[in-house]
Amino acid sequence: MRAMRAAGFNGYGDLKSVEVAKPAVSEGRVLIRMTASGVTPLEHTILTGHFPLAKAPLILGSEGAGVIEEGGDSQFPNGSRVMFTGAYGVLENGTYSEWLSVKKENLCLIPDNIDSKAAAGIPVAYSTAYLALRAAGLAPGKTVLAPAIGGSVGNAVTQVAMALGAKHAISTTTNHEKAKQAKKHGFSEVIDMTQETLTAGVRRIAGDSGVDIIIDAIGGPVLSEALGTLAQGGSLTTLGYSAGRKSTIDVTDLIWKEASIRSFLLFSQSPDAWADFWTTATGLLKAGKIKPIIARAFELSAAPAALRHLVEDRPFGRVILTA
Repeated sequence: MRAMRAAGFNGYGDLKSVEVAKPAVSEGRVLIRMTASGVTPLEHTILTGHFPLAKAPLILGSEGAGVIEEGGDSQFPNGSRVMFTGAYGVLENGTYSEWLSVKKENLCLIPDNIDSKAAAGIPVAYSTAYLALRAAGLAPGKTVLAPAIGGSVGNAVTQVAMALGAKHAISTTTNHEKAKQAKKHGFSEVIDMTQETLTAGVRRIAGDSGVDIIIDAIGGPVLSEALGTLAQGGSLTTLGYSAGRKSTIDVTDLIWKEASIRSFLLFSQSPDAWADFWTTATGLLKAGKIKPIIARAFELSAAPAALRHLVEDRPFGRVILTA
């Protein structure tokens, strides 16, 4: 089978098309014919040598969608369309391939109203969004801020917060064209930071009380400014660093408001948390309340170009590989 494998972790040039044996089915797993794979910043982190747990050579890709060809059961019959994520592309070979052996515990049936490209963009971003919001205590009527409306997590958090009854689901962009795109997609509470500061935008939308929950996948100076918009007793969850790994904070933004800052790691979540996510996500998908925005799809062999497009061009929406 064809696969995109990193021979080393020295950049895009190490990711090459190879022919490898189709994986065999083993106990507790199914063989999936891949139809689409999500492209995420994690692959760039691994490919540039910044994820020490990963070992080369490695087929990249941590999320995807496909059809069960072997090993199905009554819950996941052969022929079922499924989506999934896990340690694939990190601790074992991943989704940038034509076939993959996947643990049954990682699977979710794809609703009939969702195509494979959209399904491949669901597992990582929306699980991160839902589980981080749940850990932060999201409830109807609360105000949420998730910077970067064009990014996978920022967009997913905004959608999930809206779907679950947030009073305000605020996001940001530093690109005026993305602000226009966001409006076309129905996001009405996006701060265009070419026109106003994040702080001024939050005050305009939410008033002086600030935001109850911040889910930040950006880091850097964005985290620093966002922290100042917290409401009394609010919390900021940090889970990404595309704008920088270091931030400077004003500790009084925490002390005077009795606020908190926490981290979130997706793959440390419990089986019960994952089951809760899949059940909730399936319901929201069927109801049309959440849906990934696909910016561009590439063929599997163009994985280096797809990853470069995601990281360097920063498109509005998901980048997908099709098998």
